[in-house]
Amino acid sequence: MVKQRKTPERKCIITNEMKPKKDLIRVVRNKEGEVFVDPTGKKNGRGAYLSRDLDVITKAEKSSALNRQLNAEVDASIYEELRMLVTGNVNEK
Repeated sequence: MVKQRKTPERKCIITNEMKPKKDLIRVVRNKEGEVFVDPTGKKNGRGAYLSRDLDVITKAEKSSALNRQLNAEVDASIYEELRMLVTGNVNEK
């Protein structure tokens, strides 16, 4: 009998919903203090997860929830990149 592997779940910092990791977008702050979007979900550093939803990203930007979660200044370009990921206008690496 093959045991079903548990799908890793993470919590969206805006909606507080637990969702499968692949349904969320990870934003990372590394040791150098750089903040970037991590489409692979495997980079080292402090991660925060957002639902793949434009409303959620807009809320995150307005409330600066990412700044609090990552203890770092999150640049507007990060939110642009997140929006592009959600709308599908960016090529996944």
